Amino acid sequence: MNRRTILRLLTCLALVVPLQWSPKLEAQNSCQPVFDAITKVVTTPSHSYTTQSAATGNPRSTETIYTANKIYARVNGKWMDSSLKPSDVLAQEKENRQHTKASCQVVRSEVVGTEAATLYSMHSENEDTKTDAQMWISKSTGLPLREETDISDVGSAEKRHASTRYEYSNVKAPI
Repeated sequence: MNRRTILRLLTCLALVVPLQWSPKLEAQNSCQPVFDAITKVVTTPSHSYTTQSAATGNPRSTETIYTANKIYARVNGKWMDSSLKPSDVLAQEKENRQHTKASCQVVRSEVVGTEAATLYSMHSENEDTKTDAQMWISKSTGLPLREETDISDVGSAEKRHASTRYEYSNVKAPI
């Protein structure tokens, strides 16, 4: 597998969680703050740290940086420039919204680090996967601060878990 293929795969994996959170229009109102947060994280300079685990295999850690026009991913300890652009990710999410049912609800208010946040829970399904997730969204910025997600493939008992934290200060292109 060449570097570009690995980079695309890891970038897609790092984005799988948010992209699975895509509604049909009937879920739009209850999930709108979550979808707005997903859009903001893609269009705001950000640095995300994700650990993914499955019932089998070792946990994998990935990092993704969004700048104004580029996406970078850390692959095997080395930063690479993705061929994807934030606009590509937003277009893919829009496409996913056409094929996924989702429902969201506010769970409670919490503090993440030093920031006031609203915790949302979400359940989404499409023909391939079922996802249950929690996302902490900043009350002041509307940006996601943290995310915990469980994903299962339809017809499989195996679940994957992803834990993500987001940072927004001092975000710079790594290369």
